[in-house]
Amino acid sequence: MQDSKKLKTLTHRIIAIVGDGATEKMLRLKHLTSYRSAVTHSSRLLFTHEDKLILPASIPSRFTSNRFLDFYQLPLTAYSASESLGNKDAIQKERARLKDEMNRGYFADMAELKEHGGKIAVANKVIIPAMAAVKFPQLEVNSSNGKCFKLPITTYGSDTESMKADIPKATLMCLSFRATSQAMTDSWSAPFVEAFKDSNKVRLYEISFIESWLLSLTPIKKLLLLMLKKSKPEENGVLHKQIAYAFGDHYYFRKELKILNLLTGYMFLLDKFGRIRWQGFGLAAPDELSSLLSCTSLLLEEE
Repeated sequence: MQDSKKLKTLTHRIIAIVGDGATEKMLRLKHLTSYRSAVTHSSRLLFTHEDKLILPASIPSRFTSNRFLDFYQLPLTAYSASESLGNKDAIQKERARLKDEMNRGYFADMAELKEHGGKIAVANKVIIPAMAAVKFPQLEVNSSNGKCFKLPITTYGSDTESMKADIPKATLMCLSFRATSQAMTDSWSAPFVEAFKDSNKVRLYEISFIESWLLSLTPIKKLLLLMLKKSKPEENGVLHKQIAYAFGDHYYFRKELKILNLLTGYMFLLDKFGRIRWQGFGLAAPDELSSLLSCTSLLLEEE
């Protein structure tokens, strides 16, 4: 009690000496010191428990920045994964192709040619029903004058009546992959032209495949087409044999048509919708020619 009385007496004496202004300053200093200590304590809590506090926008947190980066890296990661998957599929597809090509080679084709003369199968005796017929794959070809067009020409995509009027009802496609099959395709095409020379609803195409990458280069291709250009033979009648050339790799085209031996000739009779209604192989036999002509006549009668 005596100590407290002494302290109060001392305080009153100091106030009496320095005055009220000094007292006010001392009180302000005390408040300022208390505020600074409170801020320091709060900042310590802030950095100690940052994972539990919501930080202001001016102080970016590590967790927020990681989310930002992940958001922008996700599409890139997904793209890289899809690209990697696409490359993997392409590699597997190419491996399957190489394996397939190695199983079939020139010597295997030559052995078959010597065995049956290119007659790998007997031609259809009757027309293939429309419901069971498959579409002939689209093929881009070049004529000897350099014109590029696609076969077969069908009613699909022909909107106007004038275009539909030019669509053939029957088209014979003679495919040749090597020079050895030229005589085979001629054995079919010559009688076909003679039988339907007066029909404007029939087309005949002889297509030679040139799969060499060197000969498929644009400058060399143009030069080759110029060399292959011949004077048009004199043919009587409406139906003319049209010669075309298909450049480049046609592995998947051949695979779709199940063409294995490249030394023989392949004949396909198509209807106006581009469906295969008859097919023959190798040299034409008399009974096979008869079936080709009768099936073509049936296609001309179809509506």
